[in-house]
Amino acid sequence: MANVLDLRRRIRSVKNMRQITKAMKMVSAAKLRRAQERALAARPYAKMITSVLESLTRRVDIIDPETGNLRHPLFATRPEKKVLLIIISGDKGFAGAFNSNILKTAFQFIAGNTDKQIDVEAVGRKGRDMMRRRHPAAGYTEQTDEQGNIRQVRNDRQSYVEVTGDHPGMLGKLEVSRVFELAQSVISRYCHEEIDAAYIVYNEFKSVISQRLVVERLLPIMKIGVPQITGAVEPTEAEKERAAEAALSAGITLEPIDTAAADDEARKFGTSQVDYIYEQPAEELLNGLLPQYVSSMLYHAMTESVAAEHAARMTAMDSASNNASDMIDAYTLEMNRVRQAAITKEIIEIVSGAAAV
Repeated sequence: MANVLDLRRRIRSVKNMRQITKAMKMVSAAKLRRAQERALAARPYAKMITSVLESLTRRVDIIDPETGNLRHPLFATRPEKKVLLIIISGDKGFAGAFNSNILKTAFQFIAGNTDKQIDVEAVGRKGRDMMRRRHPAAGYTEQTDEQGNIRQVRNDRQSYVEVTGDHPGMLGKLEVSRVFELAQSVISRYCHEEIDAAYIVYNEFKSVISQRLVVERLLPIMKIGVPQITGAVEPTEAEKERAAEAALSAGITLEPIDTAAADDEARKFGTSQVDYIYEQPAEELLNGLLPQYVSSMLYHAMTESVAAEHAARMTAMDSASNNASDMIDAYTLEMNRVRQAAITKEIIEIVSGAAAV
C-alpha cells in the first residue's frame, strides 16, 4: 500500500496534468472559433463559383455539337481502374479518435477496391506516417526528353496501393495557393489519364454535434454543385452528448451558424431566363472556371476537417480533465484512509503501552 507521501506526490502530478489539459481545451476552443469563421468566409466564394458554372452549363452544351467531344476532360467518365485517394487527417495528436477514424475509413475504402490501382495523397502528418508504414512510396526516375527538359517518370508499381505524395503542415496554415497547386496536380493527372477518379476522405463539420466522416468523389465532375458522397459514417449518440458537454463548458454554440440568407443570394446569380453572349469560347471559360471549382471543393474539405479536429481535441481534453478530477478524488480518499489508519495504529500503540505500565 502506498504511503501518504506517495499519494500526495501522485495528487500533485495529476493536478499539474489537469492544468495542462484544461489549457489545451481552451486553446482548442479558441482555434475552433477561428476555424469556423474561416470556413464561413470561404463559403460565399464556393457558392458563387458554383452558381457561375451552373449558369454556364445551362446555356452551353457540355458536348461540342460540331466535334461530338466533351468541351472539358473533367466531365469525361472512364472505368475506374486507377484511383487517387486524398486523405485529410491532422498534424497533431491529443484529438481522441479523430485521426484513427479517418484512417479507418480510408483503409475500408482501400479494402473495398482491391481490384484497382490506388494512389494516396496524404494531407496531414498523422495520415502520412500511417500510410508510409502500411504502403510503399511511389518511385520516380528523372529522364531528359528530346528538348532537353528533365521530367519525372514513374517507376513500375510495387503494390496496388502506393503513396505518391504528402503535404504535412498544410492544415496548420491553410493557404489558398497551396490548395490550388494540389488541385492543379490532381486535374493534370486526370486529364493525362494517369487516374480515372479522385476521392477525398475528410471529416465534414457543421457544428460540434453535427459532423460525419465522408468519402466524396472529387473527379470526374458529374453535376455542378451536387456533392458526390459515396460513403459516410455518423457519430454515435454518446459521442454527440460528450461533444455537447465539452462545447457548453467552453462556451461554444451547438447549433450551426445560419448562412441560409447568403446561400440564397448566391444561388440567385445567373438564374434569370436570358441568353448571355460570352466573349470567350466555352472551352476557354471552362478551362478557367473548373480548376477554381475543384480547388474550392478541396479548400472546403480542408477547412471543415480543421474545424472538426479542433472540436475533437477540445472534447478529448475535456474528458481528460474530468478523468483527472476523478483520479484526484480517488487518491484523496485513499490518502485520508491511509492517514486515518496510521493515526489509529499510533493510538492503539499508546493505549497498549499505558495499559502494560
